Amino acid sequence: MSTTTGTTSTTAVARAPEARATGGSATAYLRYLGGKLAGAAVSLLAVLVTSFFLFRIVPGDPIRTMTHGRQVSDEQVAALRREFGLDLPMWQQFTEYCGKALTGDLGTSYQFHAPVWDLIGEKIPNTLLLTGAAVLIYSALGLWLGTRSAWRHGGLGDRLNTGIALTLWSVPAFWLGLLLIITFSVGIGPVPGLFPTGGMESGDTSGFAYVVDVAHHMVLPVLTLVAVGYAQTLLVMRSSLLDEMGSDYLTTARAKGLRDDLVRRRHAVPNALLPTVTMIFINLGHVAAGSILVETVFSWPGLGGLFYQALSVPDLPLVQGLFIVFAGAMILANLLADLLYPLLDPRVGR
Repeated sequence: MSTTTGTTSTTAVARAPEARATGGSATAYLRYLGGKLAGAAVSLLAVLVTSFFLFRIVPGDPIRTMTHGRQVSDEQVAALRREFGLDLPMWQQFTEYCGKALTGDLGTSYQFHAPVWDLIGEKIPNTLLLTGAAVLIYSALGLWLGTRSAWRHGGLGDRLNTGIALTLWSVPAFWLGLLLIITFSVGIGPVPGLFPTGGMESGDTSGFAYVVDVAHHMVLPVLTLVAVGYAQTLLVMRSSLLDEMGSDYLTTARAKGLRDDLVRRRHAVPNALLPTVTMIFINLGHVAAGSILVETVFSWPGLGGLFYQALSVPDLPLVQGLFIVFAGAMILANLLADLLYPLLDPRVGR
């Protein structure tokens, strides 16, 4: 009886540190999670305040812009100001804006006379299609080329990949888009015009032909975004992997007889992923925002082009709503990256 009791006590004592460690780890992770969620909430509130004041310093009078070229009296201008609430004191405009925004009401567009959420909902699938495809392509391409360049650093392939990446990264996206339009849409020399100059569809197709038509219109804008965007992923992945190259655990893995490809794939790359994961999630945050310049150059009917139209007035409810959506997507992407870190590296969050 005493032997059994002693064995049980020993087992309980042995399990107690493990239980305490597990409980402490869970508590630390919950504390980490709470801190990240609180930070995201504070960031959203800062975005809400910033979006109101930022666009009110933009030069231009929305009412004068909308009535430009029309015969309107001072009384009609005053009536429009009352209709859009622009005659109210700034503090009252701000409190009404915050109250509506916190309930999900982003207001009504000045120029389109439609709810801001309806306009965003109409355009966001087009932006997600274009920039989502580009982000997936250039993230995968950057990871692959960055890994190969780092593993064979100093070689011809590494120098070539890095040189091309740095060159394309320094090129303005709108300028590269214009060059592609001139070369592959208009045609230059022996190169005929192969792709549309802009837009998302031709308007006379349906079914599978419509899918092909949209893909045909996507080629040049996606190529522009990929050419400019993959370089950052490549360079960050290359730098992170180079930092891991001389680590003792890789030497140990090789000493155990593992093939070089297995050492790279199973040991080096997973440990070099954290900085790249951060950047990939930031790029995913850009998916909702799209690319204002690229969408404008290629006349793509997405949120980027809509933001350009709204800013030219300025259409305050629309630019404020789009700014909140853009910034909110970035905050959400960063939050998801923070939540993923403990899965990639258990030391994070402890």
